Amino acid sequence: MPRTFIILILSVPMLLANPATAQDEQSDTEQPDAKILELQRQIVDMQKKHDDEINALRQQMDGLAAQASSKRTKDKLTALRELAKTEAAQEVGTEEEPEETTFRSGSLGLQALNPEISVTGDFLFSSRQDTTSDQSSDFEFRTLGIHLESWLDPSTRFKAAIPVTESGSELGEGYMTLYNVADDLNLTFGKFRQQFGVVNRWHRHGLDQVDFPLALRQIFGSGGLNQAGLSLDWLMPPVGVASQQLTFQVTDGSNSRLFGDNARNRPSLLAHYKNYRDLSQDTYLECGLSGLVGWNDEWDIQGGTRQNSSEMTTVLGADLSVLWEPAERMRYRNVEWRSEAYWLNKELLAPDGSGSDTIDAWGLYSYLQTKISRTIDIGIRGDFYAPDTKGYANLSSSLSLSPLAVTGDDPHLWQIGPYITWWQSPFVKFRAEYDYSDGKGISNPEHVIWLQAIFAAGPHKHERY
Repeated sequence: MPRTFIILILSVPMLLANPATAQDEQSDTEQPDAKILELQRQIVDMQKKHDDEINALRQQMDGLAAQASSKRTKDKLTALRELAKTEAAQEVGTEEEPEETTFRSGSLGLQALNPEISVTGDFLFSSRQDTTSDQSSDFEFRTLGIHLESWLDPSTRFKAAIPVTESGSELGEGYMTLYNVADDLNLTFGKFRQQFGVVNRWHRHGLDQVDFPLALRQIFGSGGLNQAGLSLDWLMPPVGVASQQLTFQVTDGSNSRLFGDNARNRPSLLAHYKNYRDLSQDTYLECGLSGLVGWNDEWDIQGGTRQNSSEMTTVLGADLSVLWEPAERMRYRNVEWRSEAYWLNKELLAPDGSGSDTIDAWGLYSYLQTKISRTIDIGIRGDFYAPDTKGYANLSSSLSLSPLAVTGDDPHLWQIGPYITWWQSPFVKFRAEYDYSDGKGISNPEHVIWLQAIFAAGPHKHERY
């Protein structure tokens, strides 16, 4: 009993200890799972931290690479600059100073002050036939032109043209131009072909045809309008896309066709307005208006008397030019159309003694020309001229009235002329032209074949003026 009691007492603590042991065993089994989860979490955190560090290192490496590249570029530039400085220093170092200064004459350099000289030649062969005469032909060295040009100083230019013909020579043009005497204003003084329309300003060797238009020759004379005086050329402010220019000229009124009775030599006044605009990249349009006024004051009257009376002569003109020239083929293709019209009003004392009277005459021309290759131009020009009708136009004392006035009824003259020009070089060109003219009260029908050779020796080639 006592023994049994003792065993029971000893067993109670053991029984009380068993539940705790079981619980510890259960806890021990749960701890590995928690550790595994904790390890996994730590691994994920380490992986994220590692990726962040890798990305940061990559950014640092990229920045260092960019800095290194920039540094290499700067180093190369610095090296090139240093090399250039070294070479420059070597070149300076190799220059040897002369032992003494030697003075030489500059007389040979004075040839740079000589004017530029060019010579043009205009040789013609013509074969002519009309209804009143047999066919005839003629060789003519029309003009040997001597052209001088020089810059007298940076703002003054001198030009002269001296035509030499088989019968002699005279001064064609001789003038100086002062540029920018005021804003966009040039001043010319001397003797010059005047700016009435377009082609009157040109020299014969620079024309697109053999001779000046018919109406221009009939109104101004065979040589055109060429007088001595002053000219102001003003480049006016543009209007939109158009540029414009105004020319005003005061000349001595010496043209025999217009001012043959200007005994007091009163000056004539001319104004020309030009408007230029680009219609497209390849096409431009130029138009102009011209006006000329002058006076005559002494008249021959039938019976051998002379009377004084100041009478005005007025000539008005209009011109239009259109050029199409493709920019990519401008040396091989173009089409040019040019037209001008003239109207004359001349007051006078009638030579038959009937008192004051007026002569009205007018004319025009138009031509179309195209470049079919680099060296060949072809074209055709039409001319028309209508003088006035005066019963006294054939009086011996009034020969100057013809061809401005004739005695016929409804007089007129027209001409048509196709032509072809071959540019052998910029200095030599040949032309063939056929002119047919007919009319009423002026001349008979006429056929003319022209062969022309023009050459230019010197720096100016075939300058128009």
